[in-house]
Amino acid sequence: MRKFPLSLALLTVSSLFATTITLYKDIKTGALYTTPGKDRVRLGEFVSKEEAEKPLKSGFKEELKIKKILPRVIDENSPDFLLGKATKPNMIIRPFDNPDMYLKLGVRVQGTFEKRDIDYKDATKMDKDYWDAYLRRVRFEVTAGFSKHVSFTMDIRNDKANYQDKGEQEFNVGDAYLKIKKPFGSSLVNFKLYRAKIDVSRTETVKSAYVIHYDRPHVADEAAQYITHNRRGTNVQAYGDWEKKIHYQTATGDGIYSGKFHDAKGHKFTGSDFLQKSYFYGAKVVLSPFDGWEEKKRTETYFGRGKHFEVGAAYWVSPDIEYLSVANERVHLDHKLLNLEMSAHYKSAFIQAEYFKFDDMVKDFTAPKTEIGTSSGWYVTGEYVLPQFYYIAPFARYEKWDRWDDESGYNLTSRIFGINWYLRGNSTKVGLSYQKDSYDVNIGNYDEKRIKLTTQWFF
Repeated sequence: MRKFPLSLALLTVSSLFATTITLYKDIKTGALYTTPGKDRVRLGEFVSKEEAEKPLKSGFKEELKIKKILPRVIDENSPDFLLGKATKPNMIIRPFDNPDMYLKLGVRVQGTFEKRDIDYKDATKMDKDYWDAYLRRVRFEVTAGFSKHVSFTMDIRNDKANYQDKGEQEFNVGDAYLKIKKPFGSSLVNFKLYRAKIDVSRTETVKSAYVIHYDRPHVADEAAQYITHNRRGTNVQAYGDWEKKIHYQTATGDGIYSGKFHDAKGHKFTGSDFLQKSYFYGAKVVLSPFDGWEEKKRTETYFGRGKHFEVGAAYWVSPDIEYLSVANERVHLDHKLLNLEMSAHYKSAFIQAEYFKFDDMVKDFTAPKTEIGTSSGWYVTGEYVLPQFYYIAPFARYEKWDRWDDESGYNLTSRIFGINWYLRGNSTKVGLSYQKDSYDVNIGNYDEKRIKLTTQWFF
């Protein structure tokens, strides 16, 4: 009687429990095995009859479900940089039993080595120079998705650690907002609650990992404090877009913070009894009028791909600000901010410009009588990416800010020239820049020069 090899019997038993098995053949005896070994040649994978007869569509569904729940971080649509494809912002993890829920985890580290000189125009003052190394931004980011429509995003940050003489600083909460995405099934209506950015400025709204130069323009930083603290004081906002042609945001919430309240001379608030009796409010609208040139993402880095053109306008009011001046004068202010923006890119070339107008600016907190007026400023920045040279990108920025419109001597002028090297997109990049800031006679009367070597690690 012919005998069956033991391996064939095992194969028959295994097929009862497994849908797919791998077979190996002994080149000397011809016996079949399910495990590799000496003198065994792999024949391939074999599928059971039941598995083969399953509808193909069902198999695709299972494969897509598995792919959806696996952790992912690589951006498959990214260009191939010197160190590989860029990563998406944060690694996403989904549970098997409910893929609509998820957890996104990420980190961002920006380091700076800097040489800084201050040259006073007053001969009686001694010039200063510094060597400084600090962590411009250190952040741990997390997003929890509760359902298809609802998620919560926050970050813990320690920015400017070891900057000048500030020491190690302390960790604090940055973003901390609940997002309700497309509750009515349309991109026209979305909501954010709590600590989310209001769009007082395009460059301030762009994620800091996506800006060309880590330090934003001075005038934009002032706008970030003029309506609400760090442009993200606790608020409620509605936002959306219509076919990427029209974007809007409207919001109301907590007003300004006295610790970031400045006068036209650059002094921090020195009064007392600070109080704001009302919420801020306002809105922004951004238009992309040309077909095929729609803005799909708020960023300053495009890596030589695509094109966009947009213009926008915002008007924000932070009313009913009151305080007692150093001269015991009761001061009442209604901060108003007008912001106009334009940005465009075509493949490697990018340009962006903004204008700001501040109403109810205080001239000098230390003056015996409070003067209230206006301030205005603008900047323009641009970058050109060279993909053929491993994504090296020269950039420049010019800024002009008249901190007090009604009198000369309050101008701040800033010039920056630099070069970025995108080793892995925004995931890994280095930069070298030169910056010269000129402060007019009434706001310091000096020139400040900085040479910076910057790095970023982000996913």
